[in-house]
Amino acid sequence: MVTEAVTEVISSIGNADIPYNTELLWIVIVGFIVSFILAFGVGANDVANSFGTSVGAKVLTIRQACILATIFEIAGAVLIGYKVSDTMRKGIIDPSIYNNSNSELMMGNLAALGGSAVWLMIATFLKLPISGTHSIVGATIGFSLVAKGTQGVQWAKLGQIVASWFVSPVLSGLMSAALFLAIRKLILRKPAPLEYGLRALPIFYAMTLGINVFSIVLDGPSLLYFDRIPWWGTIILSCLIGLLAGTVVQLIMVPRLRRSITEGHRNDEATRAKFAFGGDSGPGSAASSANITPEESRNASMDNIPYNGNPPTANATSTLASASVDDPPEVVRLFSFLQIMTASFGAFAHGGNDVSNAIGPLVAIWLIFTEGNVEQKSETPIHILLFGGIGITVGLWVWGRRVIKTVGEDLTKLTSSSGFTIEIGAAFTVLVASKIGVPISTTHCKVGSVVFVGWAQTSRGGVDWALFRNIIFAWAVTVPIAGGLSAAIMAIFQACNLF
Repeated sequence: MVTEAVTEVISSIGNADIPYNTELLWIVIVGFIVSFILAFGVGANDVANSFGTSVGAKVLTIRQACILATIFEIAGAVLIGYKVSDTMRKGIIDPSIYNNSNSELMMGNLAALGGSAVWLMIATFLKLPISGTHSIVGATIGFSLVAKGTQGVQWAKLGQIVASWFVSPVLSGLMSAALFLAIRKLILRKPAPLEYGLRALPIFYAMTLGINVFSIVLDGPSLLYFDRIPWWGTIILSCLIGLLAGTVVQLIMVPRLRRSITEGHRNDEATRAKFAFGGDSGPGSAASSANITPEESRNASMDNIPYNGNPPTANATSTLASASVDDPPEVVRLFSFLQIMTASFGAFAHGGNDVSNAIGPLVAIWLIFTEGNVEQKSETPIHILLFGGIGITVGLWVWGRRVIKTVGEDLTKLTSSSGFTIEIGAAFTVLVASKIGVPISTTHCKVGSVVFVGWAQTSRGGVDWALFRNIIFAWAVTVPIAGGLSAAIMAIFQACNLF
């Protein structure tokens, strides 16, 4: 009798609802490794969404973009990443159908991590800016279809997620295009664009910073006690900080920028006059020093002369230059500061939304392991959010420049003003989605904004539609490919009797 009882207990340990089951520890370890690889892929592919336009508009170098992305991606992941992570691990499939089979759900999440990681790395190698959200959603459905069939798939929630993939790029694009057209009418086409731009600068800073503060504090992480602040307190705090930022910009930054840009413009005119009349260099030396004949010099176009010493735009962009979209030099300097701020805003929003793609299944594995059941009642641990944020930034540093070039240079020709409107439209759309827990695609939002603004500034000829079709194709195949890879991995796990 006693022997039978002991035997029964020992035989049930593998599937027992007990925390920290050592027989499942290997799944946790492998899960962390594969999740880091997936985060690496998300960073290499998706962070281009935040800083690709800044690099394309020659506002930031790739190195500067990587430094800023590191700071703001990790901050966004830790401060607002928990909402979307909860949706990714419990909103697509119903965990309760895996009651009394902890190891099966853990292996399924491991398969989802593996399938998504493989496809993201392939797409990044091919320089295609695919959606990490598509990838992990498809992979999650893939393993569940193998394990339980259609049982447990939450079709209503899945329908909302899929609908957001189509709605979000249109909303983001419309917002960016409307802002660009307003800036072009109210600032760029005014007789003195610099003065009008300086007047708008405090408003831009106040709105951007206020929105960021609102997104962080409203229903923020309990670890920082933000969840105890009422909604009206969040609104007041956001408005006060935004107003303070606008006041500081008006009193300190605007006078300095006006003086700096005016002096720089005056020096540029003096330099041009010196070369026009010979100056210290002697007649014709400007052309001869660059091996340019006088005939070539006379026929040269201002479109080929970079502002601020930047190199001419790369190959793909040259085919998009059928219409001049260059901003005046003083406007370039003005919007450069704004674009850096909004790109950082975009990286923060991206960290909050897309870290879930890398760590959602890992959080499920961890909570099942630590709680001993599939209910996953605890919040997403901050240390795992931090782990995902670090993996994303490592991927950006090592491999991110491949996709940065596709989003920032090849799809359309960007200027500092158009880049600014693209950044803020896409970032705002992603931030709203992050706060309501909808895992939308930051790739969709950014590419949608790039296409809408590119079309608005130079008409149909301003967008490389062939490249855009390739990107759309990559989006379309992401869900079935990631789902198929995840399903195949899950089938292998089943065949090997690993659970």
